[in-house]
Amino acid sequence: MQTSSTTVIARPVTDVWEALADHRGISRWAPGLRVTVDDSAATVPGGVGAVRRIAARVGPTVVERITAFEPGRRLAYEALGGLPFRDYRGVVDLRARGAAETEVTWTLSARPRVPVLERLALAGVTRLLLSRFAAATRRSR
Repeated sequence: MQTSSTTVIARPVTDVWEALADHRGISRWAPGLRVTVDDSAATVPGGVGAVRRIAARVGPTVVERITAFEPGRRLAYEALGGLPFRDYRGVVDLRARGAAETEVTWTLSARPRVPVLERLALAGVTRLLLSRFAAATRRSR
């Protein structure tokens, strides 16, 4: 199952990419999370092969591996642990709309165990991630 959410941020694609690629900066748009990154297997810092651990005050730590890192275009990741979804993957695509706006599409996918409930949950998570990221990116700078 897959779900996507799209918005436009009134910032150049370079600014949006900078915020997206700043893994440790996730806490700026998702308060209460602490992110650490292990770049030892990455091709570039934070790039393909990097593993990020996202810890909340309550609940399990989510562990994700970066699977695509295309500056200004795409960031993708897969969950290695800590989530109730099987084969959880995320892809964030950026598309410049002129010099000052960026269209952001956040797509999440997973294999369902309970299809209806998980589709609703995944859709909610997609909208929440994108709305918080977009709001923080709009406020920055």
